Amino acid sequence: MSTDKVTLQMIRQAQERLRGVAQKTGMAYTNSVSNLAGCDVWLKLENLQRTGSFKLRGAYNKVASLTPEEREKGVIAASAGNHAQGVALAASVYGCQSTICMPKHAPLTKVAATRGYGANVVLYGDFFDEAAAKAVELTKEHGYTFVHPFNDPEVIAGQGTIALEILAEIPDLDVIVSPIGGGGLISGLAVAAKSMNPKIKVIGVQTANMPSMKESVEKGKILTVNGKASLADGITVKTPGDLTYEICKDYVDDIVTVDETEIAGAILWLLERVKCVAEGAGAVPVAALMNGKISGLHNKKVAAMVSGGNIDVNNMTRVINSGLLRSWRKVFFETVIPDTPGELVKLLSLISDSNANILSITHERSQHGVSMGYTAVSCELETANEKHVERLLEVLRDHHYHVTIK
Repeated sequence: MSTDKVTLQMIRQAQERLRGVAQKTGMAYTNSVSNLAGCDVWLKLENLQRTGSFKLRGAYNKVASLTPEEREKGVIAASAGNHAQGVALAASVYGCQSTICMPKHAPLTKVAATRGYGANVVLYGDFFDEAAAKAVELTKEHGYTFVHPFNDPEVIAGQGTIALEILAEIPDLDVIVSPIGGGGLISGLAVAAKSMNPKIKVIGVQTANMPSMKESVEKGKILTVNGKASLADGITVKTPGDLTYEICKDYVDDIVTVDETEIAGAILWLLERVKCVAEGAGAVPVAALMNGKISGLHNKKVAAMVSGGNIDVNNMTRVINSGLLRSWRKVFFETVIPDTPGELVKLLSLISDSNANILSITHERSQHGVSMGYTAVSCELETANEKHVERLLEVLRDHHYHVTIK
């Protein structure tokens, strides 16, 4: 399939359609990520876009390009959540019915927001690809007009408008780093950027749990990867599109992967240091930059896509706790003390003198495996860093406490 199906002219037309609908989102320079990555990094904040994601651009452009007859049939889409909201919003603007098929485990915030835009939501399957198959089935059954989330020229053109905004602000940009799921976003970015400046490098980032585009490009054919669920639910796509595959093969300079720990770390870093809320898929470019996954960036000007901010609050809590544990700013430990008056006070005094803050404590004499005359103590502590924890453990062991870190 030829990549001339998406052109710079189409992307400029999409920009006109989106005027007054999609917001022109900001470019925020970040010292903290720049220092870690060894280059100048600007974040393209599509998490602040209407519906909380870049997906509005492609979805609206596609719905706007439909004929009245096509819209009259009602539109249907499959989505992990962000494309769903974009299609639902566009359908409400044009006064047509929308049906969205989403994976059963899609974040509740995305499901609720999609319904809030007036869509009929069908929850089906564990991954995007299964929800997409359901959408195709319903299309055949009811005659809906299908709005593909990534493998469609008008959708790709809509996403490409982001590159026009980036280059208008930083004309001498060297690199764009983008997440890849099915490939719609990076395809639009790459066509627009390379058409305006062929020297710009376009780098894609996938979750290591589902690297379908990376493996497809490396093997020279479209592959289906039966991977695992990921924090980056928006890019867990098993099979790339044929159009997006061709564009990525021709225009994308490299594709790297990040693991779940790196994604969680980037979400927490963006939240704490940059004051920016990113969902998993939105954080993968920053995860790649923070962990040195992309070579040749020294002193380069880099735009990293924060593609969305629709993270489930429960996931956010888990990510924060995971990040605090990994950075040794929270620690759980167990020990045993003599079951006599004053022994617990002695232990707590040592913890207090070390400047660790006790978040919770359990004192249980009946715990299995504890010898008669002793009682088990479990503590959750707030600490400064790994060295702080090491100093505390040394003090406790010097006072003959046998301590186990959980």
